[in-house]
Amino acid sequence: MFILEYKLRGKQHQYQAIDEAIRTVQFVRNKCLRYWEDNKGVGQKDIYKYTTQLRNEYPFVKSLNSTACQQACERTWTAILKFYNNCKNNIPGKKGYPKYSKRTHSVEFKKSGWKLNRDTKRITFTLW
Repeated sequence: MFILEYKLRGKQHQYQAIDEAIRTVQFVRNKCLRYWEDNKGVGQKDIYKYTTQLRNEYPFVKSLNSTACQQACERTWTAILKFYNNCKNNIPGKKGYPKYSKRTHSVEFKKSGWKLNRDTKRITFTLW
């Protein structure tokens, strides 16, 4: 695995686009969690299908990179599984429903949504 760490210096519109992507990821996660709470027997595949419905319903979700949207869904499902495992194993003090995101500080792009230049000094985000 190749890991690079950068301190970004961008323009105002670039920062705004990243902030918008972070808010959209938070929106998708909270909507998926609400969908799980409202509908009994919802599984992981149902939540993935719901993200597709969200992309068709909301244009700002459609503008988000698909891998970032799927990552928000995966994080939601991880929180749900952690809730089930804590209930099943009778872990004291760890049995609360998954919480809604109030302050999200990250958006995750795995293999698409960005491009590293050859000199490895510039990264180009393709999310807008």
